[in-house]
Amino acid sequence: MPQSLASPRIAATPLPPLNPPPADPRIARSGLIYGLAAYTWWGLSPLYFKLLPGVPALVILCHRFVWSVLLLAVLITAFRRWPQVRATLADSRLLRWLLLTAALITCNWLVFIYAIETHRLVDASLGYFINPLFTVVLGMVFLGERLTGARWAAVALALGGLVYLAVAQGSGLPWIAVSLPVTFGFYSLIRKRTPVDPITGLFVETAFLSPLALAYLAWAHTRPEAAGTPLNAAGTLAILSLAGAVTTAPLIWFVAAARRLPMVTLGFLQFLNPTLQFLTAVVLFGEPFAGAKLVAFALIWIAVAVFVADLAWRANRARRA
Repeated sequence: MPQSLASPRIAATPLPPLNPPPADPRIARSGLIYGLAAYTWWGLSPLYFKLLPGVPALVILCHRFVWSVLLLAVLITAFRRWPQVRATLADSRLLRWLLLTAALITCNWLVFIYAIETHRLVDASLGYFINPLFTVVLGMVFLGERLTGARWAAVALALGGLVYLAVAQGSGLPWIAVSLPVTFGFYSLIRKRTPVDPITGLFVETAFLSPLALAYLAWAHTRPEAAGTPLNAAGTLAILSLAGAVTTAPLIWFVAAARRLPMVTLGFLQFLNPTLQFLTAVVLFGEPFAGAKLVAFALIWIAVAVFVADLAWRANRARRA
């Protein structure tokens, strides 16, 4: 991974830096509200996708791309970001990186929708519990960050939980729980090193794939087999039209929270997402949770507890210093 993915043209007009959060408690309070809203929305998003029974995951994904790019275009107009979009499109190197992130986020979204469609949301929540731990490993490997002893222990416990689950079930590693943190982890890593703001970057990523998505939707909705099915029902189409808002709203809230809160607070909040997904899967969707999964989750929850305790200890030490 190169040290910088920026071209002189992009770097000449940098975005405002993510400054340390101001001391004003009202700003911190609003940041906390934005953060809670973003992670709660992500955690409860399976309820939205569950409203679309009988709609294939690929169709939902394509609607997500088309409606997202339309909504993002409106937001870019409102925020006057078209100069950033034009500068991004003029940089061939940056476009190659965004094409890669578009592929990664496509895989991530498709696997997540598929997990809900096939009643495997528990596996998806397992993946998002692992995600922060996988992210710190990527930081060590690609960004030269150092892992503390506590974080090494957390990573080892999480890996142990996955290995136990693979051996106990006899079907190999749970691919949903592995692919979600891997795709999102590498997506986050690359986007961290690309000089483009979240809204502009997501617009370009979705714009890459929207023509293909629109072509596929034209075929999926007009083929003879689709006539009279839930796919073309008015209620289904109305729900699918909300896919853009479901995608972009939590992203905007997350960016607002990141600009107002310390990273350690965001570190705590990120576990709200998989916790709500897990509770939704077990309590509302009635997915099975026992045996090998119970043991694996126990190990990973211990890993999360160690990780969070290390975050809290280091934040307290930094505050005293």
